[in-house]
Amino acid sequence: MTIQADRADGDVGDVPADAQYDDPYGFGSEATEGKVFTITGGDWDEIAESLGEAPEERIVVNMGPQHPSTHGVLRLILELEGETVTEARCGIGFLHTGIEKSIEFRNWTQGTTFVTRMDYLTPFFQEVAYCLAVEKLLGIEEQVPDRASVIRVMLMELNRISSHLVCIATGGMEMGALSAMIFGFRERELVLDIFEMITGLRMNHAFIRPGGLAQDLPPGAVDKIREFLALMPKRMKDIAALCNENPIFRGRTEGIGYLDLTGCMALGITGPMLRSTGLPLDLRKSQPYCGYENYDFEVCTWDTCDAYGRYRLRMDEITESLKIVEQCLDKLAPGPVMVEDKKIAWPAQLALGGDGMGNSLDHIRHIMGESMEALIHHFKLVTEGFKVPPGQVYVPVESAKGELGCHAVSDGGTRPYRVHFRDPSFNNLQAVAVMCEGSMVADVIVAVASIDPVIGGVDR
Repeated sequence: MTIQADRADGDVGDVPADAQYDDPYGFGSEATEGKVFTITGGDWDEIAESLGEAPEERIVVNMGPQHPSTHGVLRLILELEGETVTEARCGIGFLHTGIEKSIEFRNWTQGTTFVTRMDYLTPFFQEVAYCLAVEKLLGIEEQVPDRASVIRVMLMELNRISSHLVCIATGGMEMGALSAMIFGFRERELVLDIFEMITGLRMNHAFIRPGGLAQDLPPGAVDKIREFLALMPKRMKDIAALCNENPIFRGRTEGIGYLDLTGCMALGITGPMLRSTGLPLDLRKSQPYCGYENYDFEVCTWDTCDAYGRYRLRMDEITESLKIVEQCLDKLAPGPVMVEDKKIAWPAQLALGGDGMGNSLDHIRHIMGESMEALIHHFKLVTEGFKVPPGQVYVPVESAKGELGCHAVSDGGTRPYRVHFRDPSFNNLQAVAVMCEGSMVADVIVAVASIDPVIGGVDR
């Protein structure tokens, strides 16, 4: 009989059971009969107790953080008994970028370039939540132009559509439904084309600024959005025909990742996961912002509490978002897109030149050739920023994944004292254990996909 042992030189070798050692703290001189375990780290009592209760076929599987089905750098530690998951734990922190801390070293307007990069699939929601918080600290909520608020709503709803399409596409891909992936990303490209036309970028826009917007809609944007609105209902029918009544798709999603209303309330779950239990909680209705009380739309719900219900719910929400975007186009009226207070308002009329997007030529002509005072003011506003009265606020918005809240604290300076976000993915990931334990290992992928987490929002 031989026992695997760690040698002093760091190697592991087979040691005869009757080997004698002079070191009283070294390997024992006699081996016990039966199974031998090699244990490293941890408290011995806990390890011994766990080994005593462990079944013979217990396997611990490390899924991620590089696994293609973990939605970014998410690590799942799964304990399996055969194909059944007996314990599931989330490991996060592999993508921590220090965004919230970095904001403290930039002025209030520059903060938008950081928050837009958190959940990279929902940048406009983060920008709106942050800017609403800054505007509330400044006390200028009523001064934000109506046109800016309408465009904010329109961009958020287009962003909701693109985020849900990614969720449906990646969820289908992870189950092997590659046609759902192709359709979902195909339609998302249409939304990103609109974003690129309006903001100059497909993601990480920093387009929404405290007091309004970086610039107005460019020529042709309204027509492009109307073309999208006319096309999407037909494209949504393609996805619905592929998945809604597909017996394989339903077999993989119905009853999978079950989480009822009680579980959602206990874990602080919001968004599509909560509404799939039948509770119509939506901040756009319960705590309206940006004028959402003036739009006609329904809060979608489902009642199955499973992955299939969350898929159907997101499909319904895309339809409602299309209705809101159409209303936004009808509400667009000529006007400014930035507050009039020049001590706060950055130039909101940009131009596309040979060196990229920058200040409009009229603005450059004014500050460089007509007014020294305007040049000084522009320099101080851009380099130093504006001061925000001391205080703290919390502003929530209804993101594509649930309640996204911005807690902003000011000490009266030109930089944030503290900015912290309540990201829905961070809260929703708490449900992984209750949704996965007791199910098959193959169903873990479906359950996590139905949560739709983005780790950029979790590791801030």
